[in-house]
Amino acid sequence: MRMRCTKLIINLADLRHNFFEIKKTVGEKIKVCASVKADAYGHGAVNCAKELESCGIDFLAVATVDEGVELRKNGIKVPILMLSLCCPEEVRVAVKNNLTPLVFDEEYIDLFEQAAALENAEEFSVHLAVDSGMGRIGCMPERSGILALYISEKPHLVLGGICTHFACADSLEQTDVDYTLQQLEKFNLACMSVEKAGINPGIKHCSSSAAALNLSSANFDMIRAGLILYGYYPSQITENYLASTGRKVELKKVMTFQTEVVAVRPFKKGQSVSYGHTWTASEDTLIAVLPVGYADGLRRSFSPGIKVCINGKLYPVCGRICMDQCMVNIGKDNADVKRWDTAVIFGTCPQGNAMTADDLAVLDSTISYEIMTGISKRVPRIYL
Repeated sequence: MRMRCTKLIINLADLRHNFFEIKKTVGEKIKVCASVKADAYGHGAVNCAKELESCGIDFLAVATVDEGVELRKNGIKVPILMLSLCCPEEVRVAVKNNLTPLVFDEEYIDLFEQAAALENAEEFSVHLAVDSGMGRIGCMPERSGILALYISEKPHLVLGGICTHFACADSLEQTDVDYTLQQLEKFNLACMSVEKAGINPGIKHCSSSAAALNLSSANFDMIRAGLILYGYYPSQITENYLASTGRKVELKKVMTFQTEVVAVRPFKKGQSVSYGHTWTASEDTLIAVLPVGYADGLRRSFSPGIKVCINGKLYPVCGRICMDQCMVNIGKDNADVKRWDTAVIFGTCPQGNAMTADDLAVLDSTISYEIMTGISKRVPRIYL
């Protein structure tokens, strides 16, 4: 049976390339934790995790217990860090599947101690989260030593690491740079507080993709790579900026969102296209129909503005994007576009010129993360 022509092409060789490019950048001694939460940013968590595990990844990171359990059920053995909090009913499942949680107060620590006791888990690892200025989860830096001692008193727990998260490390604005350095200073004080309490803080980690590339003093024992693994640079920390500072970091885009032309239809001047007849042909033209729409992740708000790549040329989507289809103006007497030709929404096009997730993010005033994670489950993932 022929697979649906609308699909995501996931190039695992490019994922592997990005991993080793990151290792080269941060140095062999620095561990790498790969973020595979949100189905590996839409790329497919299980397949990406298996590829990264074969590369020698040190840690994987998920958001939810279910995400971690899925990886364990598919044979993933490396440590899995759980970046978001879980409810009491999920705690024992997390322990049973050896998912490493972030903790930051006595109540939450107690929940994991109780679950570890029930599961007879000796030295179950937890990481202490410090709120250095993100304002999301974490203890205040001055409480880190107290909580490290509290963990050390639990017979079934061990402090496996200490971490924080930067709020604006992807920005080069001076106020944001200063804020990041203040966060780094607070995290250093938190680590010192733990050590002064006589506790080994374990793995120290706070660098996300942006800091890993641009703030080596924050890399400590491990960095947490997310966006850069999948081939995108974080905001202002661009390839050109890095090159201008003497650092060459070449990333390859892992995801390509593509479909096929299923019809080419002649339109006369004055004919309109799609709901609300918001677009009307200003001259005789040809309209290509693509079987992809907002239910697949091609947002209605992308049009006008989005252009798809067909045989190396960009053509504008015209009219409103429908739930399952969209229409493209390919111009009058265009013999270059035929039924069943490949149309690249974003990603890699053999002839070049395709838009990127960054380009689409600009159209919708968002970020590339949201574009990639927004590709729906009904779009099959094909792995190369």
